[in-house]
Amino acid sequence: MKIKKVILGFAAVALAVGIGGQALAVHADTTGTTTNSTDTTSTSSSATSGSTVQTKALSKAYVVYGAGLASEDKDAVATALGVKSNYTSLTATGSDYAQYLNSAGTTDASMISSVALAPADPGTGVKVNIAEYNGSNNITEVTSQQYAMVATMAGVKDVIITVTADKSVSGESALTGVYKALAADGLTLNSENTQAANGVLDATQPAIDSNSSNKKYPGKLMAAVGSVSSDLAKDRQNGNDLATKADIEAMLQKALAKQGIQNQTTSTQITNISIALSKVQQAPVSTSKSYVSNVTNVANNLANSIGDKMASVKDFANSADAQKAENFVVQIWQKVVNWFKSLIG
Repeated sequence: MKIKKVILGFAAVALAVGIGGQALAVHADTTGTTTNSTDTTSTSSSATSGSTVQTKALSKAYVVYGAGLASEDKDAVATALGVKSNYTSLTATGSDYAQYLNSAGTTDASMISSVALAPADPGTGVKVNIAEYNGSNNITEVTSQQYAMVATMAGVKDVIITVTADKSVSGESALTGVYKALAADGLTLNSENTQAANGVLDATQPAIDSNSSNKKYPGKLMAAVGSVSSDLAKDRQNGNDLATKADIEAMLQKALAKQGIQNQTTSTQITNISIALSKVQQAPVSTSKSYVSNVTNVANNLANSIGDKMASVKDFANSADAQKAENFVVQIWQKVVNWFKSLIG
């Protein structure tokens, strides 16, 4: 008997994703204020290996610790994220960051964030929880909603990601751990997709930073971004010409208006997000029909998403906790059956 929608203890995984710029610049975790730039580094033409989208369900839970996490803090991070003995443990390094993001020069010490990757029920999409460490949310820049959409654009689906850090960091070293865990599970995502997706993270950060007092803004922004990406992918799959930057800007303005945040997003921010969306449209992920349904599903989930917790108990699947829950239900049912038998007997 298999019971779905039950608790899966949250794990930890170190991700690495570039933020701080307005185009495609990527950086590992920073502990100070992020400096925005207008770097427009293009995707490497050699980064073409791997799967277009995640083609199978995650088989088990993983915890990926940042290489910059001090060994004496590892147990506390594991506790914060609910790591259990059945989690496969990995470490995300600067070399992993370079592999998945085509960005050399990142040190192990800058890989600080830690996260968990756990199987979710089919159709759940990507949901992200940012866990507190000793009572504090130490991820100071990236939001749960950004992580969820960026992972989806990279080709991830039906997983629960939990992120934390033992000190205040911007949070860029997040998705590298997710990509490494997927590779360990037998699925390496196409690096053109991961790089293009991380450009969206980078481009949306200034808009979210400038609307930090509006808790609804991150979800609404990423919902708008996701809906535009879905439409762009549909157009590409229908054999239409790739949309121009002006086309994408018009589509994004319409999507932002639908979410009621067009007046809270500047023309410069819209332009930079549109450039990043153009990269996603050109990436292999936009040729996948399953990507259209995946990104649409996540965009719909994000439209009303607020705060650090996107996933709930019902979203988790295929865990040791599921087996425990199943056994508990069986035990209760058996007691009921035995009680009725005693009445009859």
